Amino acid sequence: MQDTGRSRKRRGFTLIELLIVITVIMIIATAATFSLPKFLMKSRETAAVTQIKHLHEAQAMYRSDFGKFAISLAQLGPSPDNRSTPNAAGLITSDLALGLKGGYKFEMTGRADGYTITAVPNVYNTDGRRSFFSDESMVMRENWGPEPATAASPEVK
Repeated sequence: MQDTGRSRKRRGFTLIELLIVITVIMIIATAATFSLPKFLMKSRETAAVTQIKHLHEAQAMYRSDFGKFAISLAQLGPSPDNRSTPNAAGLITSDLALGLKGGYKFEMTGRADGYTITAVPNVYNTDGRRSFFSDESMVMRENWGPEPATAASPEVK
């Protein structure tokens, strides 16, 4: 009996089927490549807002322990011997105490009756598109653009 090819079982994929699958994968990969930087930027901005909230909590704890607000991030940071002192209360991580965390640069200025916090992206439009400002009122403000947010900037919604 001679085999004419009709009774053979089909094995594998045709070239056209493989090309279609590869094309679909390329389209998905291209879409992911364009959306990934925006996703990362948004996550860094969200993390910056979270860090500012942590700084507010740390300031409340510092004031409770020492009767005044900290005047710098270093005062809220860890001490070399893990003892809580007014100069190193151990309330925030060392990277945040240095002012750099998650693609943002943080600055805090304290005064007798309060404090201000600013967070600006290290590289605008790469690490973030927004800068943030807050003070002892705990109202979070933002600026969409390379200029730092201020007390006059719109509130974060």
